Amino acid sequence: MQSKLSAVGQITQMKPGLASQLHTSAPVCRVVSGKYRITKKRDRPLTYEMANPPHFIAHRKSWNSWNTSSMKDGLRRSETAVEDEFIRRFMNGTWHGLVCSEVIIKRQFNHIRVAAIIRRAVSPTKMYFLLGYTEELLANWLQCPVTLELQTVDSFQDVVFKYI
Repeated sequence: MQSKLSAVGQITQMKPGLASQLHTSAPVCRVVSGKYRITKKRDRPLTYEMANPPHFIAHRKSWNSWNTSSMKDGLRRSETAVEDEFIRRFMNGTWHGLVCSEVIIKRQFNHIRVAAIIRRAVSPTKMYFLLGYTEELLANWLQCPVTLELQTVDSFQDVVFKYI
């Protein structure tokens, strides 16, 4: 501590303007990004994916995108990331208010499989239409076969893992 104070004193003697820009406080080593804050009433619902913090990826939870482009010398890294984000936004827009979980994207060779949990809030005919519509448009835009793997639940409460 003595050496820090003497260093600050030497800097202020050399240039008085630098003393206000020097910070000597201890670093805060808390990891808070990617975690949800606890509410006072503990009424915020979290799914299993949301309940596990990011450092549990590969231990308790899985990746949301499965592909091999991020490996060393992988091809199309940025294009794959942009396509995955496009698929997620397209799914949330097409199945508006019906997606209850994270959209999982699995790429195998030239085939893309998209998995999600959907609420049963629309008629079966509309659900089949949306399924075919989504698969057809994504297959035309991405130039490869796309398959949707959907699970259905009665309400969003069925996928709630805990409240914080």
